Amino acid sequence: MDEPLSRYARVGIIHFMLWPETMGGDGPIVPTLERLVGDTDFDAIEVTRIADAAARRTARDLAATAGVTLAFGAQPILLGGQLDLNALDEAARAQAIDAVRDGIDQATELGATGCAVLSGPDPGLAHRHQATDLLVDSLKWLCDYAAHKGDLPIVLETFDRKPFGKNCLIGPSTEAAEVARRVREHFPSFGLLLDLSHLPLLDESPRDAIRAAGDALVHAHMGNCVMRDASHPAYGDHHPRFGVPGGENDVLELAEYLRALLDAGFLDKARRPILSFEVKPLKGECVEALIAGSKRTLHAAWDAV
Repeated sequence: MDEPLSRYARVGIIHFMLWPETMGGDGPIVPTLERLVGDTDFDAIEVTRIADAAARRTARDLAATAGVTLAFGAQPILLGGQLDLNALDEAARAQAIDAVRDGIDQATELGATGCAVLSGPDPGLAHRHQATDLLVDSLKWLCDYAAHKGDLPIVLETFDRKPFGKNCLIGPSTEAAEVARRVREHFPSFGLLLDLSHLPLLDESPRDAIRAAGDALVHAHMGNCVMRDASHPAYGDHHPRFGVPGGENDVLELAEYLRALLDAGFLDKARRPILSFEVKPLKGECVEALIAGSKRTLHAAWDAV
């Protein structure tokens, strides 16, 4: 592709995956954000809960000063607390909703452009239909709450349904699209997030997943996974670097993903949606090297589109 990708998307990166020690809301959040906002290759940064109010104000100010878009990920809140938006137990489901509600409050305070969530564990075929109904109900509740806070869009990320991964209810892109259809009947701003890291685990091609998501697709991630070697330190859904030995995604796979996103109209000069790296350092890996390697992979992939 001759034109730069930045004309079609806001290239971003997930802060809390680069520095997993910040997922709980503490740790070196401000100094690591300072490192990212200074990188002019990134127009967006995805953050999660920040426990300290002063640190939240600083994060918002850093993004505003640098001209960077912030997006909020509530996935660590749900996964870290083992919370389930489709729990069959109503008290457990209410706990998950309340936790995301607190995340919406922080996302609004940070000036984030959206708040991403994920479904809970897959309860199995016998209860899958009921769990999906409960998930839709939870998402509509969260969309309504967010609308009253300033119309913050809620976004559902699709995850794998593999026992060695996250084993989530949603899950397959066709099922995600049906959930989106039901929620968007009431809240048109609701959308889906697809992640290249998850597509091999879902046994889906980029083109099929993107086609299934349709116009509900509002956000996308780029990353890798390992699914054929159970002894690998990144086995499952752990977002190792592109091209890691034993991994599924590198330049060719990323190029296929970008081409499908472009053909579907997701990559668009008028909207410039967020397209973020989700990469996590393996033990001993340097964060700066991981970021640089990710950008080199993206440049090569975009050149091949």
